[in-house]
Amino acid sequence: MSDKKEMRVKPFFKITFKERHRHILALIKKNVGRLVLAGCCSLMISGTTTAMGYLIKPVIDDIFINKDTTRLLLLPLLVVAVYLMKGLGSYGQEYFMNYVGQDIIRRLRNQLYDRIQDLPLSFFQKERTGTLMSRITNDVNILKAMVSTAVTSSMRDASTIIGLTAVIFYQNWRLAILAFTVLPAAFWPVYILGKKVRNVSTGCQQAMADLNSFLHETFAGNKIVKAFGMEQHEKQRFFGRTQDLFQLEIKGVIVRSLSSPLMEFFGGLGIAFVIWYGGWEVIEGKTTPGTFMSFLACVLLLYDPARKLINLNNAIQQGLAATDRVFDIIETESEIQDPATPCPIEPGPHEVRFEKVHFSYGDRPVLNGIDLRVPHGQVLALVGMSGGGKTTLVNLIPRFFDVIAGRIYLDGKDIREYRVADLRKEIAIVTQEPILFNETVRDNIAYGNPQATVTAIEEAAKAAFAQDFIQRFPNGYDTMIGELGSRLSGGEKQRLCIARALLKNAPILILDEATSSLDTEAEALVQKALENLMKGRTTFVIAHRLSTIAKADHIVVIVGGHIVEQGTHETLLAAKGEYAKLYEMQFAPNGAGAAGPV
Repeated sequence: MSDKKEMRVKPFFKITFKERHRHILALIKKNVGRLVLAGCCSLMISGTTTAMGYLIKPVIDDIFINKDTTRLLLLPLLVVAVYLMKGLGSYGQEYFMNYVGQDIIRRLRNQLYDRIQDLPLSFFQKERTGTLMSRITNDVNILKAMVSTAVTSSMRDASTIIGLTAVIFYQNWRLAILAFTVLPAAFWPVYILGKKVRNVSTGCQQAMADLNSFLHETFAGNKIVKAFGMEQHEKQRFFGRTQDLFQLEIKGVIVRSLSSPLMEFFGGLGIAFVIWYGGWEVIEGKTTPGTFMSFLACVLLLYDPARKLINLNNAIQQGLAATDRVFDIIETESEIQDPATPCPIEPGPHEVRFEKVHFSYGDRPVLNGIDLRVPHGQVLALVGMSGGGKTTLVNLIPRFFDVIAGRIYLDGKDIREYRVADLRKEIAIVTQEPILFNETVRDNIAYGNPQATVTAIEEAAKAAFAQDFIQRFPNGYDTMIGELGSRLSGGEKQRLCIARALLKNAPILILDEATSSLDTEAEALVQKALENLMKGRTTFVIAHRLSTIAKADHIVVIVGGHIVEQGTHETLLAAKGEYAKLYEMQFAPNGAGAAGPV
């Protein structure tokens, strides 16, 4: 197995539009029955539109010229029947095609979210949250216009054009050939405009993604914005971004708006020629007024679907720009892969061992040749100044990242020999920043174990010293805690996270500065909860306060990605090395411990 893989997005010249087109077609085929019905409805629309153009001939020749009273009674009824059929066809096609379009978008959104959730942390470090949100909402919605509206119009308008063209050539093939010489001249400028629409649309979608990212950052960091009095600064930044988006949208409006006038102009030339030449044939007696008026009506009816069909190029070009952005994510490959033949993980406590582990973020090395063994059930504490690589080290255990070189063993086997999902089931994590969801207290505690019983949830809450404050809520365990737990204090949020880890009951535990942001009173309660959580588990503790790790079985000091010291609390103090210096910085009488987190 390779020690190093790279996440990559397949370039567009390798993943061709044809391949992406097949992907969308595969989604369309899932609704083949509704597509057939929509096609039948399209034929009804085109057939009735063609019939209306043809019926003008008998109306003029038989009723107005030949005074046929029988046709006077029958033709109005026939017109009513034709329009009734056209209305039914329009409703059916609109319903079925929009159903198909919405279903495709639902499936595409699901695929996109599914892929994003499966990508590793390195992907989320490169991409902005707002950009990813824009891909799922804005870009996929643009695809909907291409898939549902464009497909609907193309089916209806193409079949209408075919039917009307047949009637036109049947009635006067010489005049039809002359009329159709004008149409190709309109295609080239519309095609050129379509390319510009795609470029402008790509810019608009990127600008929208930037705007979403900006909103996410400023809303999430609103407390800091207000604390530093930067409201006006952020407003100006927002106004600048909306101005950029506005200018791009206006460019798009200009380009898209030119298509119809061009088609109208060339269409007008064609109709003018038809009136001149056809009128001359009527005057010369070569054709009847009814035939000419029916021909003219069909030409007029023909130009509208032709114009719409050509204007679909705009929607298609916008959709193609969105397709690029959506499929760039769907086709992103993760470097965190399951093995072809995964090994099962034996239940029970586990031993973790690092062997010559190296890791870097891009060109920046973070860990260099880490050798470490943690027997099952023991507590390992990691200390050192910020940026030393402590968090990176523990993030390698659940394979949030993969090592660049070396290996990490779980019970003597490389962790890459296990399925990622199986490996992570064996690990519970409590981080410095409590991550909770806008659900009930009960849902948050049971997040890693949705099938947990009410009794098990309450037992976990008691062990985490969370039962008391939960019972004070009006709705108890059914209380909604707000976005990211905004209705709770820092200590309360952390104890819910500990209860969540307790309920998961994983044999490996990672505590990443779990008490560093708490006050003394909250820390005392959380520390008691952590002691309950660590019992019998192989535990990795990243500590800010050295007093919390004095009882650890083993302490490792990491500086600059290297292990510089290791041992127990007592032996490290006696050695008077890096650990002793850190300890003195925290507990010196003059309070020098404010020098930085460890």
